Amino acid sequence: MAKLTKNAQHEQEGKETVEFFKDLDREALNTERFLEKYSKPLGIVFGALVLGVLGFFAYQQFIVAPKNVEAMKTFLSAQKNLMEGKDKEALGGKSAANPGFVGTYNDYSSTNIGKLAGYNAGLLKFKEGKFQEAYDLLDQFSSDNKTLMAMKYGAMADAKSGLNKNDEALSLLDKASSASDDPYTTYYFTRKAGILALGLKKNADAKKYFSAIDEKYQDYDNGMSDSYIEMTKYY
Repeated sequence: MAKLTKNAQHEQEGKETVEFFKDLDREALNTERFLEKYSKPLGIVFGALVLGVLGFFAYQQFIVAPKNVEAMKTFLSAQKNLMEGKDKEALGGKSAANPGFVGTYNDYSSTNIGKLAGYNAGLLKFKEGKFQEAYDLLDQFSSDNKTLMAMKYGAMADAKSGLNKNDEALSLLDKASSASDDPYTTYYFTRKAGILALGLKKNADAKKYFSAIDEKYQDYDNGMSDSYIEMTKYY
């Protein structure tokens, strides 16, 4: 009886194997029919993907790379003028012969160098007392460099202070104080935020900033934070 059961089991397994391979044949046939039916649209899709990849590399090679080179040339020329104290020439933007930081930003804002030119132009606009123009240029700047972003928020805060919008300036200094991993940068903008908060009679905020300095950045502060904390009680 046990032997018959075993034979029956083997027979059943054999049938299942045959059915399994029949299913595979059917699936293969269906796949072949699918490919036959849709070979043309599939070829178009595949071709489009290939063209897309090639187009991306061509764009990087023949459009982006030359733009970066041209942007670098005009940026370095503006930077040279800035180092020589020729702020107006460094700012530029008034003629094609001297694009300066403004022209470099306008022409190459899609490149990293163009963005940095806009940042420098914003700082020079601030120096000229054109605070709204400075703010607008700085606001467009972005970078993966956290310290540079902290400096951007700090400069934007200065522009807002120049426009007598000190509450907005304080908010930007708060951003600047937390944007960077660099301890000195964080300390610098935390202290600046604390002093502005104190000037705005926002003593609770001022105490928060100076307490953070007292706790984390005493090496940079030479004990000054204690005096500021004391001032928040009476000022």
